[in-house]
Amino acid sequence: MSPEKWQQIKGQIQDTFKDAKITVEKLAEPEVGDKETILFTGPLGQMKLEYFTRPVVVDKKTIGSRRIGSTTAVEYIYSDSEFSHTLKAFKWDEVQADWLEIDLKESFSLK
Repeated sequence: MSPEKWQQIKGQIQDTFKDAKITVEKLAEPEVGDKETILFTGPLGQMKLEYFTRPVVVDKKTIGSRRIGSTTAVEYIYSDSEFSHTLKAFKWDEVQADWLEIDLKESFSLK
């Protein structure tokens, strides 16, 4: 999803649902990027949208030796100019008392 489309959706949610709460946070290590969350009460009940912005992985280096018992580490090199964007939607389930992810591909598939 493009950042422009996300801003449009976010604006529509804020205009439609007055109880919408938006939070922005940096992702904790080892992840890199930002997460923007919107909580609101919609027609399906309590809803949550998470929009992730992460830099694209340009290269991956494995650091370590071939000796027995040695450890290896993976170092990722991220792009400074290219980013990937992901949207996830959740609905609060009263029975399980947990967020259930809504499959957006199923919701918007054209058949």
